[in-house]
Amino acid sequence: MEIKVDTEQEKRDILRAYRGLLRVTKTKGKKDRELVRKAFDLALTAHKDMRRKSGEPYIYHPLAVARIVAEEIGLGTTSVIGALLHDTVEDTYITLEDIEHLFGSQVRKIIDGLTKIEGVFDHTTSIQAENFRKMLLTLSDDIRVILIKLADRLHNMRTLESMRRDKQLKIASETKFMYAPLAHRLGLYAIKSELEDLALKYTEPEVYDEINSKLKKTQAVRTRFINRFIIPIKRGLEASGFKFEIKGRTKSIYSIYNKMQEKKVSFEEVYDLFAIRVIIDTALENEKADCWRAYSVVTDYYKPNPDRLRDWISTPKANGYESLHTTVMSPTGKWVEVQIRTRRMDEISEKGFAAHWKYKEGGQQESGLDAWLTRIREMLENTNSDTLDFIDDFKLNLFADEIFVFTPKGDLFSLPMGATALDFAFEIHSQVGSSCLGAKVNNKLVPLSHELRSGDQVEIITSQKQKPKADWLNFVVTGKAKSKIKAALKEERKKIAEMGREMLERKLRNIKVDYLSINITELEKHFKVDSALEMYYQIAKGKIDLKKLRNYRVENGLIKFEEKKSEQKSAETLENLVQEGRTPNETLTIGDDMKQVDYSLAKCCNPIPGDDVFGFVTVNEGIKIHRVNCPNAVQLLGNYAYRAIKARWASQKANEFLATIRFSGIDDVGLVHSITSAISNELRVNMKSISFESNDGVFEGLISLYVYDTDHLHQLIRKLKRVQGVRGIQRVEADGGFAAE
Repeated sequence: MEIKVDTEQEKRDILRAYRGLLRVTKTKGKKDRELVRKAFDLALTAHKDMRRKSGEPYIYHPLAVARIVAEEIGLGTTSVIGALLHDTVEDTYITLEDIEHLFGSQVRKIIDGLTKIEGVFDHTTSIQAENFRKMLLTLSDDIRVILIKLADRLHNMRTLESMRRDKQLKIASETKFMYAPLAHRLGLYAIKSELEDLALKYTEPEVYDEINSKLKKTQAVRTRFINRFIIPIKRGLEASGFKFEIKGRTKSIYSIYNKMQEKKVSFEEVYDLFAIRVIIDTALENEKADCWRAYSVVTDYYKPNPDRLRDWISTPKANGYESLHTTVMSPTGKWVEVQIRTRRMDEISEKGFAAHWKYKEGGQQESGLDAWLTRIREMLENTNSDTLDFIDDFKLNLFADEIFVFTPKGDLFSLPMGATALDFAFEIHSQVGSSCLGAKVNNKLVPLSHELRSGDQVEIITSQKQKPKADWLNFVVTGKAKSKIKAALKEERKKIAEMGREMLERKLRNIKVDYLSINITELEKHFKVDSALEMYYQIAKGKIDLKKLRNYRVENGLIKFEEKKSEQKSAETLENLVQEGRTPNETLTIGDDMKQVDYSLAKCCNPIPGDDVFGFVTVNEGIKIHRVNCPNAVQLLGNYAYRAIKARWASQKANEFLATIRFSGIDDVGLVHSITSAISNELRVNMKSISFESNDGVFEGLISLYVYDTDHLHQLIRKLKRVQGVRGIQRVEADGGFAAE
């Protein structure tokens, strides 16, 4: 049955909505009003035959988005025009050239940005991440694109009930995943809270309805309590000559739900369901002093909890948020949060970036929000990083609470909670981070992985010889540090690979093989590597030994390899033991391709690729990989053979493993330098730790270093034996014994 539409009534409703928009738009004169009218007329014409899923005319949506932009975010005429036209280029015959001709290049840039990011989070995860990166790139151009996009998302969430259930879940989930945290970081607390509440309404409807119902039932009791609580504060502030406003603010449904989940408590046990907000009118230069005076008045009447004082005035949050928070005890024995702020601070907390911009233009110094936006731009600069890594890093920095640390000169830096000394080094400058050797925290030497706390004073120690290392990625948390380390490692890998390429070229010349792509492909297959770059890298690192190139023939400059006959290995005692409890096909492959299997390398024998190994199923720690000659192997296989699994090493990837070797020999001047130089420079092996002792002309030393497999280790030991003064080298077993080489 066709529903009749009252088009005349719709026209009146559209006109009413347009007039409502005009009332809240901050136009600077007649010209601005004419531009808004022109944008409205164009949008109305372009969308005239379109309707939303709810059945209403489509024009309601751009009008609503424009109103959110003007009224709730506080942006001006250009943004309102952008909001009215935000879907025209994507969905109608209007082109970007039309937009520029009618409204100028600035509006065109905004519409272009909004059009490019349409369809964010569609298709596969990697495309989601790439699209989100594109959206954030507009931060460098015009922040208004992101703000209009947030307004668009907010209106879509407010009208989500007309969508199919699967669409509701998809849109609500991505809103909670990315848009709400983004609104939070841009200081749009009201929008952030509403997005979270609406997301919960559709992802957990029963939970949402239950909390909402209980809030309504307890509303009257809460109002009476708030009114009684603020009476003495009002009197005290009036007596002190303040101009002020006091509001009672109930926590959002989502934050109550979060509290219930975190603390494992019921709704009735959440004690801080609301907060009291004291907003004072005062001059910019008196803000800090007057906020503390107001704090003094509040604490004259109610006893504060000293552990719950938060001073966001002296050190504003990265998104520009400023306020003084304290928790005080009410006469009825309830803790109540009181937020004290000025009118300017309150507007920034509600309108976020737009208000910050307004006050900044009025002469305020650069705030933490600008520093945060700068950090985001720096993250975006590193286009080489994997997009999924990027989105994870970005989300981490969106959600993170903050700490504040100082340089020795007293400069203040804000970092995410959990940041390390190395994060701080990269925060100062990417060059400082890349050459960071160590740090002093509160005048005490600490490792790079040392986790910082608010109030720490940090001095970074650098060296021109230092370079970023792969294990640095294990203990940095900021997106900036991660992206810079990854870029440096990639560059270093390319340099090493270039050396390997030159080594290969020399070898091919010697054996009369032309340096052609067909030959390089043949060598890749022979060495079982994924790419030429990987092959060059392994050659340079010694993983591939060109001196051992065998079983090939050369025809007209082309290299051909003979197929190896499979070698039959004699059955070992271990295999016999393992075979008793396992089928022949049940073999665990150790390497990158089997990450889903819960295994780890046993610390009692430190196996590396090339060692004969077996897997042992433990009760609590998954599968442990042991060497066949591990001190514990006999006991494990003798008593629990049924829990043993055959294991082999995957050879495709060149992963590094930790091994320890013991040196002994005749002490001599410069011996330690000769050994470490041979390891680091000639053999290009990374060391983890080194210790030497000398007694009566004889030295002994232990070095932990990273090798690829037993072949790599044996090659290393052979070369080190040639160092003058070295008499013996052994691979150390974990129980203190060692295997002679």
